[in-house]
Amino acid sequence: MAFDGTWKIDRNENYEKFMEAMGIGMMKRKLGAHDNLKLTFQQDGNKFIVKEASNFRNIEIEFTLGVNFEYSLADGTELSGAWALEGNKLVGTFTRKDNGKVLKAYREIVGDELVQTYVYEGVESKRFFKR
Repeated sequence: MAFDGTWKIDRNENYEKFMEAMGIGMMKRKLGAHDNLKLTFQQDGNKFIVKEASNFRNIEIEFTLGVNFEYSLADGTELSGAWALEGNKLVGTFTRKDNGKVLKAYREIVGDELVQTYVYEGVESKRFFKR
């Protein structure tokens, strides 16, 4: 329930390097670094609804912890995977459909911020959100 609410992007760490590792072109990386992302979480037990609103798209994702689902990143990269809850941290393991490589994602509340960490091919990035 700690994730419930609306979170707006505040700052990024190493996000452009992460997008480069993901194979995202320079123009999309520049735009993606300033996407004005807003996340809205609703949790009901093991079920989550996450609304993503940005300069580029507005989508709603529904998932159940531990159950695989399909997801497309804003650049069109298609993934398959699941979120799990480890302590107070959401841990996502997703496999890219185009090359079979794994993207790890972590979401946790640290102080008054939602910290979203991505790890892909040894490159780590963090995005910090405020309510």
